[in-house]
Amino acid sequence: MPRAAAIKTPPWCPFCGQTIGRPQPPVQRKLGEFSVGSCQCGAVYTSDPTGHNVGAAMVEALVYACDDNWDLAWELIPGDDYLTGRIENYDEQTHQVLEARNLDGRAIRGVIYFVRLHKELADLSKRLREKQEPAAAGTAPAPAIEPERHPKRQRQRADKKLVLKLVLAKDIDGLVDLTFDDIRTLRFLQRLLYEPGERQRWLTAHLLGQVCARLSTRQPGPVSDLLHRLFESSSDSASTNWGLIESVGAIVAARSDIFGAFTRHLLPYVRDPATRIAALWGLGTIARHRPDLIRRTPFFQLLPLLDHEEPAVRGHMLRLLGRIKATEAAAAMEKLQDDHAELIIYEEGEPNATTVGKQAREALSLLRPQGESSRD
Repeated sequence: MPRAAAIKTPPWCPFCGQTIGRPQPPVQRKLGEFSVGSCQCGAVYTSDPTGHNVGAAMVEALVYACDDNWDLAWELIPGDDYLTGRIENYDEQTHQVLEARNLDGRAIRGVIYFVRLHKELADLSKRLREKQEPAAAGTAPAPAIEPERHPKRQRQRADKKLVLKLVLAKDIDGLVDLTFDDIRTLRFLQRLLYEPGERQRWLTAHLLGQVCARLSTRQPGPVSDLLHRLFESSSDSASTNWGLIESVGAIVAARSDIFGAFTRHLLPYVRDPATRIAALWGLGTIARHRPDLIRRTPFFQLLPLLDHEEPAVRGHMLRLLGRIKATEAAAAMEKLQDDHAELIIYEEGEPNATTVGKQAREALSLLRPQGESSRD
């Protein structure tokens, strides 16, 4: 194959996995060398087309993330205050990442350098956040940054037996420690989703979300990779999709500040009967703290599901619509208050028996002004 036919892909954010826009010259150029950009997850980036000035590109990205506050930038500590990432073989002319390092006789050596400030520094980067769409009120607080593990500690090696033991014990701390020691823990957790027992699958999905939330405070890259694998496996007609979409919902809900952009990709799975409940559950779980992420999708296409023959579909729809305060569906919700059909809804890995009518009343109570009670 000629070098000119090298495989090209659009550049992506290593933190959230979403395609990024072409770096642009900053409005107020300070260092005078690099184009910059920002991702919807909060990361910022600079482009070094030669690959010879990565150190300077790193500094400019950090200063840009701090809104040109040099004093703040120099006080920040890598890992404790911000995360970094990079993509190599970037061609600034075509805005593509190449598999090869040559294209039409041109050497491709470009590097995009990424910086993402931790949430604790949000007030200090206020003007940067104002360039992005604001999050809805009630956003779930980000987990505390995981402490650094001692470099000389005795690392554990993950295997299926150990991971299963920690899952059954609901030992989130143990799973997080094991994941930092051996990133293959995420793979073993994913494999546990294929267990036939429904209750264990839901528990595993919940724990996977909690583990990824804490891992992503220092290493969001592996979590982004996992989300892509879960979506890819869910789209494979030759494989089972047990627990995959539930896990996506649990992970995004736990760190919607980083991975919220994945929300819209859950919507197509509602159309498939095999993944419908899982997708509705995931959307409803995300909506608990980030209803705005659901509102940005064409969720109104789902409204006819309130008349679905399956109680589980009606119940999960009510859970979702109540949390996003879908007043446009209030009339349909009113009609379901006397629906006594039973269903199970999992919350934090545990099954909760309920009825469609109860879900309807709870959803309507979220639509009413505070202090106005719904009908018993």
